Amino acid sequence: MSWETAFALIGFAFVMSISPGPANFLLLASGVNFGFARSLPLVFGISLGFLSMVLLVGLGLGRLLETIPIVYTAIKIVCAGYVLYLAWKIARSRSIGPDGQPTIEKPMSFFHAAILQLVNPKAWVVAVIVTVAYTDPGNPLTSLIAIVGLFALVNLPSISVWAVSGAAFRRLIGDGRVVVFVNIALALLLVGSMVPVLLGSFEGPMFVP
Repeated sequence: MSWETAFALIGFAFVMSISPGPANFLLLASGVNFGFARSLPLVFGISLGFLSMVLLVGLGLGRLLETIPIVYTAIKIVCAGYVLYLAWKIARSRSIGPDGQPTIEKPMSFFHAAILQLVNPKAWVVAVIVTVAYTDPGNPLTSLIAIVGLFALVNLPSISVWAVSGAAFRRLIGDGRVVVFVNIALALLLVGSMVPVLLGSFEGPMFVP
């Protein structure tokens, strides 16, 4: 991979990783409710889930999504249902207790975060694009490994910004009933982030992870 290609990939990875999307709104909500440290499993799970998708697509799964559109449609339906479930859980988180911890829910686990990416259609779109645009046909496996490595270096700190932002906002709101309205607003943002996905296709708007 040339330096020019590497820099282009880094720029693409940053824009796609830092942009709003279901996973990033979940990181924001987790930062608000649990702080940054307890949100780390979510951060690593989301990043690993997405990078696994890039690897799978580069190894041939992307062709399946292009040749059998119903698979992609099924992914969108499953993702929509899962996101609605997560939004409901966030909206039900009523307050931060006297010890500074949430009174109802616990942080999403590493495993569930990784699974979320596997049913995130926007993440699939970007995985297809990045492998098609940056894989070297003359040396596909080596270039695919380089793509995953560079994306990992950019993706992990970029999505962490959302959890850090949520943790900073947590300090501002402190305890009390304000958290109720914050969680409801975050739940609505999470649901709203799925609208372009459900209305779009492989050529539609893309924001990940």
